Amino acid sequence: MKSLLKYEFKKKLEDLEKMKGRGTELITLYIPPDKNIADISNQLRSELSQASNIKSKQTRKAVMDGLEAILQRLKYFKKPPEHGMVIISGNVEFNGAEKRITEIIEPPEPVPLYKYHCNSTFFLEPLKEMLMEKKVYGLIVIDRREATVGLLRGKRIEVLNYVTSMVPGKHRAGGQSSVRFERLRSIAIHEFYKKVGERASEALLPHLENMLGVLIGGPSPTKEEFYEGEYLHHEIQRKIVNIFDVSYTDESGLYELVEKAKEVLTELDLIREKKLMDRFLHEVSRDGLAAYGEDEIRRYIRLGAVDTLLLSEDLRYEHLKYSCPACGKIKEITVREGVVSPPKCEHDKIEMNEIERRDIVLELTEMAESTGAKVEFLSTESEEGSMLFNAFGGIAAILRFKPE
Repeated sequence: MKSLLKYEFKKKLEDLEKMKGRGTELITLYIPPDKNIADISNQLRSELSQASNIKSKQTRKAVMDGLEAILQRLKYFKKPPEHGMVIISGNVEFNGAEKRITEIIEPPEPVPLYKYHCNSTFFLEPLKEMLMEKKVYGLIVIDRREATVGLLRGKRIEVLNYVTSMVPGKHRAGGQSSVRFERLRSIAIHEFYKKVGERASEALLPHLENMLGVLIGGPSPTKEEFYEGEYLHHEIQRKIVNIFDVSYTDESGLYELVEKAKEVLTELDLIREKKLMDRFLHEVSRDGLAAYGEDEIRRYIRLGAVDTLLLSEDLRYEHLKYSCPACGKIKEITVREGVVSPPKCEHDKIEMNEIERRDIVLELTEMAESTGAKVEFLSTESEEGSMLFNAFGGIAAILRFKPE
């Protein structure tokens, strides 16, 4: 899912999640791409007939109005869109106001099920799942004492399993011949590798469909022995991309493995975000080609000085423009999303009229792209993305030049 599309889709779901209805009167209808529209209309007419039996007069009217609104919308479709659609309808409370809505959502991925749902909130779980990162890498770090199995999912590293060994140290106990001791030690190592292979395979096989590859790390010769011994399930073994030298084999070893594998993972968001923030912070440290803060970024975009605009996916601000009805003075402010009291004109002491309201992310993206600048979205799920949001307000830029 492209970053801007993902941002808009995520924001839409956040708004829908805040909407509440009275009783069970909010309707959510999931329509897969292969569903017949005529069949759906017939089913909804049947629901409309049954809704007339609802005891609460208010709920009965709301549900019947919602169903009729959906049936009206369906008349415009001969078949569902490419990915299907989700239709929501009902009387909602949102940002302190009540309103009736009927909307069609065309999701970025195919609708997975046909479902008619009535409740006091909209049913959004299948849509939320579309925002989850699907592609993953399997991670295994191993030495002869322990092993940790994990997943790199988008920007997050998840620990799936941890295994410790009973392999004896290199120094044998008294009374044992060195040959016998080494043989017993080799058996213990083999059994440990076998155990790790089984645990890792159990943990990783459920993710096989979306797995881009498997990375193995550890000290030499452990990782080579484990890799060459083919202790993993054959389907997981086929996914191995490379093996890397790492010092740690606990959870911190998974992070070290990802860092060592950055060339393999160049296209992955975690590494992309790290490179962008490293470049930005380098410029900040030397007071070079970097800028942050909304006002400064707007000025540099207008001057055509921005090379790469960095935006946090979690920014939820709107840029509002007001005009005084008496003197015509314009005032611009940026606020968190929601209901805002209009400012008063400093000259005429009367409330100003709102004349424009724009999502700040969409506005800055449009401004930047009009000058040929690249726009990069960073998630707060990564350390770098969290730093952009918390330390720099979620808006920063790497510049082409710094105007005097």
